[in-house]
Amino acid sequence: MLDYLVSIQVAIHQTISADLSQFASSRDWWSLFAVLPLGILFGAVHALTPGHNKLVLATYVIGDRMAVARAALVACALALTHIGSAVIISLVAGFLVSRTITSAGQAPLLENLSRYLLVAIGLWLVIRAIWPRPHVHGEGLGVGIIAGLVPCPLTLFVMVMAVSKGVPEAGLTFAGAMLIGVGCVLVVTAILAVAIGRSLAKAIARHGGSLSMASRSLELVAGFALTGIALAALLW
Repeated sequence: MLDYLVSIQVAIHQTISADLSQFASSRDWWSLFAVLPLGILFGAVHALTPGHNKLVLATYVIGDRMAVARAALVACALALTHIGSAVIISLVAGFLVSRTITSAGQAPLLENLSRYLLVAIGLWLVIRAIWPRPHVHGEGLGVGIIAGLVPCPLTLFVMVMAVSKGVPEAGLTFAGAMLIGVGCVLVVTAILAVAIGRSLAKAIARHGGSLSMASRSLELVAGFALTGIALAALLW
């Protein structure tokens, strides 16, 4: 399955390159708009590949035991920051981008900042599970934004190529379409995580634990898992 998704990624890069080159020469907005549904599909398929902090999102949602609407809002914040950070870097912060022939670019500074902050959030979940504390207002949105600081590589690829061809407006159009695709996948991930979290809490309760203990147990496990994921990304 992973090989299949990788092959699709290669096809996506080739198709987008051709579309951007065609627009750069023709400036035909109708032909660009015609491929926007394909951009949405590209974003969704790209979001299914490893990365995009889907595991971070699911882990936090399960541990926090949030409602569906709130989980979906966190997923949207992650998607918007994930795509938006790549757009901003490509337009106004080129010095952060390390370009290679096989990659549109990376932003090591933002990626490491995101991971350090995720370590802190994971430790906060552990502390909150051991010594119960009230939830901080806006904490979930903060997690989504922090996780999204790792820029989307496909968006960077599109934006860098569009800027190099002198058509940044085409890159922004594609980025908007991909945001919809990535956002849909992340929202579905968050909703599934809510369902899994509720099922796990009920399972713990059925085996003699209270709902409060079940919530704290899930939060403790999620905190350790989130910390481990972020540390692994920093070390490797």
